[in-house]
Amino acid sequence: MATANPLSLRTVAEGLNIRTADDLKKMLQLLPIQAKPTRKAELVDAIAGYLLGPGLKKLWQELDQLQQAAVAEAVYLTGGCYQAGQFQAKYGALPTWHDRSSMYSSRRPAAKLDLFFYPTGTYTAPNLLPEDLRLQLKAFVPEPRALTLPSAEQPPQTFRVEHRYFDYQKSQSVETEEDVPVVCRPTEQVAQQDLLAVLRLIHLGKVSVSDKTLMPSKVTLNTIAPLLQGGDYYSEADEPDHDGLLSHDPIGAIKPFAWVMLVQGSGLASLDGKKLQLTKAGQKAMGSAPATTLQAIWKKWLKTTFLDELRRVESIKGQTGKAKRSLTAVSGRRAQIVAALGQCPVGEWVNYDDLKRYMIASDQTFDVSRNPESLYISESGYGNLYEAGGSWSILQDAYMKCFLFEYAATLGLLDVAYITPYDAPRDDLNDFWGTDDLSFLSRYDGLLAFRLTPLGAFCLGLTDTYTAAPITTESTLRVLPNLDVVMTGAPLNPAEYLMMETFTRQTGDAVWKLDRDVALKAAEAGHSLQEFYDFLTQVSAEALPKTVEQFFADCRSRSQSLQDQGMARLIECADATLAVQIAHDSRTKKYCQLAGERHLVVLLDDETRFRNGLRKLGYSLPMSKA
Repeated sequence: MATANPLSLRTVAEGLNIRTADDLKKMLQLLPIQAKPTRKAELVDAIAGYLLGPGLKKLWQELDQLQQAAVAEAVYLTGGCYQAGQFQAKYGALPTWHDRSSMYSSRRPAAKLDLFFYPTGTYTAPNLLPEDLRLQLKAFVPEPRALTLPSAEQPPQTFRVEHRYFDYQKSQSVETEEDVPVVCRPTEQVAQQDLLAVLRLIHLGKVSVSDKTLMPSKVTLNTIAPLLQGGDYYSEADEPDHDGLLSHDPIGAIKPFAWVMLVQGSGLASLDGKKLQLTKAGQKAMGSAPATTLQAIWKKWLKTTFLDELRRVESIKGQTGKAKRSLTAVSGRRAQIVAALGQCPVGEWVNYDDLKRYMIASDQTFDVSRNPESLYISESGYGNLYEAGGSWSILQDAYMKCFLFEYAATLGLLDVAYITPYDAPRDDLNDFWGTDDLSFLSRYDGLLAFRLTPLGAFCLGLTDTYTAAPITTESTLRVLPNLDVVMTGAPLNPAEYLMMETFTRQTGDAVWKLDRDVALKAAEAGHSLQEFYDFLTQVSAEALPKTVEQFFADCRSRSQSLQDQGMARLIECADATLAVQIAHDSRTKKYCQLAGERHLVVLLDDETRFRNGLRKLGYSLPMSKA
């Protein structure tokens, strides 16, 4: 909670002199001083003399626990400044300080904390502890308790939801309570499987996005969702049942949308026409360890301006108009959240509200907009977010929940516990005009808690290595010696079916054939033969037959026997003698190879060095006209 304080008061006398004589007389009444001076200078001397004397310790001991904590925070952590927001986030309440809303009233009585904290101007609140008083207090005031982030081994199992509605028949408001179950979703292993499924789908040309916004179409979202392990976080079953008279806002896609944006933002896929195509990096990722790819995606996402996550909160309007200029850089917001995530214990559940309070208390907040009133809900001119400033508001909540739920969790960094956004508390939302007709502020409102996974620790740089957990599957296949693969148990899920479609040739409703041409074509496109082998090993009810082992060994050998070394130039020499001379001269031999009697092959990456060596040898190569 340490905070740099740009303002300071050197002495108690400076602070007392800012106050009026009437204020000083009220403060004097709180002290056991017999003399009752009336002149301001005498009042300042009397109060300052007592506060800097032996009576200060007794005065501090008369404070209650929260008041003492406020003084201790200012003495040790905040540079003498009383910061109400940080204090309340840490201690859960504010110290008793007579009605500060009436501080400008002549009838306002003095409070004990007024003897410790002073204003810097006539119309400012008393928030500063003078430096000379801090030195005196440091002699006996203990350091405040350390700020901690609570965590638990298990997430909440249920969440109490309060329902309020008006009963028109009884003409009265009705309040009910209900304990709804909390959904807990592990993500670490799921993300690694989902990544490969999405890359395969893109490779097959089945992912369409807008050429203007680069956002996925509804058809694409519906295509991706069944391929994801466990589907999206929410389904149609989570939509509330209505009698047709009331409407509700649909939740919409989360994980499918995130994957499409993540693969584009990280450079694994790019738009070609109306569909995404894998880049070279994306093709390479299909054969790489998923955890390493996920780490790379995460690091690139933190720096990209590809998408401002606030755009996903559609109920906050004005983001693409003039208000866009007032929005802060997404990299700064993300960095602040990531720094806080790095302070979370790995494998322990942290309540979202506890993380929020921790960030406020430790002064790790971030701004979403420098001019929040330019944003609005429902209607401009009425629903403008004038009250969305300060250290934390619905803007910070909406942004951070989206960032954690849609991106960090989808990539497997966080396991999540949540309820539907329809059941999420609306206390903060009800403070703003135009929210009565909203089912929720954002589809992420139901996020309750999260757990930093080992993969998350690896992606955040908290650990240097990561060992992926073995992939589990419920399907059962039988792999026969004749290279047939027969489904004998639970049907394949869409992602598993896509894998079989990529590596095998289907010959029946539940039968596939291992085919060398198909397998080599998949390997050539960047798909991992080893991943498919591991999959068959896991789902097979028996050990793989020797003929199948030989099939994979042969395919691996044939797919690795040739290596593409890049583009090259074929150079024809005047005669074989010159070709041999250039191929063996120390200045050129490292950059070319003989190809027949009179030809040399030079990789394009080595062309400049080859030409330099060639000139030293006394020859030149004309530039290609192509």
